[in-house]
Amino acid sequence: MRPATVAGARLPSTLREFEALARDRLEPAHYDYFAGGAGDEVTLRANEDAFGRLALLPRVLRGHAGNPGIEVSLLGGRASPPVLVAPTAFHRLADPDGERATAGAAAATGTIMIVSMAATVAIEDVAAAAPGARLWFQLYVQPDAAFTESIVRRAEAAGCEALVVTVDSPARGVHGRDVRHGFDDLPEGLCCENLRDGTGRVRPIETSPEISWEHLDRLRRITALPIVLKGILHPADARLAVAHGAAAVLVSNHGGRQLDTVPATVEMLPEIVAAVDGAVPVLLDGGIRRGTDVVKALALGASAVGVGRPVIWGLAAAGERGVAHVLGLLHAEIAHALTLLGCASVADLDPGMVRRAC
Repeated sequence: MRPATVAGARLPSTLREFEALARDRLEPAHYDYFAGGAGDEVTLRANEDAFGRLALLPRVLRGHAGNPGIEVSLLGGRASPPVLVAPTAFHRLADPDGERATAGAAAATGTIMIVSMAATVAIEDVAAAAPGARLWFQLYVQPDAAFTESIVRRAEAAGCEALVVTVDSPARGVHGRDVRHGFDDLPEGLCCENLRDGTGRVRPIETSPEISWEHLDRLRRITALPIVLKGILHPADARLAVAHGAAAVLVSNHGGRQLDTVPATVEMLPEIVAAVDGAVPVLLDGGIRRGTDVVKALALGASAVGVGRPVIWGLAAAGERGVAHVLGLLHAEIAHALTLLGCASVADLDPGMVRRAC
């Protein structure tokens, strides 16, 4: 895609260059909050490294005309491209407009945005700021069932199309970078707006090992929204998700921010795809830094992928236009990779096009 500029400066041409620019512009503690992971950050590094160990195997002389199709079927509708803005917290640490800017960029590029429960802009205001945006809402089931239901009702009223329930957080991950900076709360004037209760008080997000499949069953009874389970790594849990009525599963290790040393998500993807056996879509996040990464995940059976940190880097670098440029780069790289693979659309991808490089 043609390089964009902000205030006369050319924007980066790769997602990794965006990270370098964002690091220069963010407060060090805020950069490390977004960039960091749990423990020794083994899983954080593994998510990216695993894609590097996979090679693409193209086909030739396939006679396809025109631009390759990057539209996919997802939860009863169409999604183009097969990239979602993954849920990340605290966007106003990166840009004053925060999630409003991210939603505007998602709308401009036709990208579904998963709004974090820990957003620094309320879901109602995100929806109002970007009327054309397709929004899903990420939820941590709270021990207080009534409070959980109130949040779900707000997401429904704001027009969200799905609930993405994070299930890998019975306790919070420990992030060494945050500990070193002493970063444990938002600066004055910012808060998690979706956590306001009926009195206007902002509650903390509560994690609990007591959250179980029964809570998912209860959630399905109170909402007609499709429920995506985010944080699935074990094939047995993928099968249980299908049995309990999940509309999709999202293979995720929380970006390496929960239990360190768990496998990279793309390494577990084929097993999860086999476990659900086509019953529901399988999504993936973690480590996506190029369009070729997206294509590898799709070839291995993912219906779509989520991108988190690169969106924050675009937001920190150039606000809404920065996010739109990040998403546009991915879209263009996906289409280019499909052409070079000999694919007329993402439907032509198959596992035989991916090999272990080392």
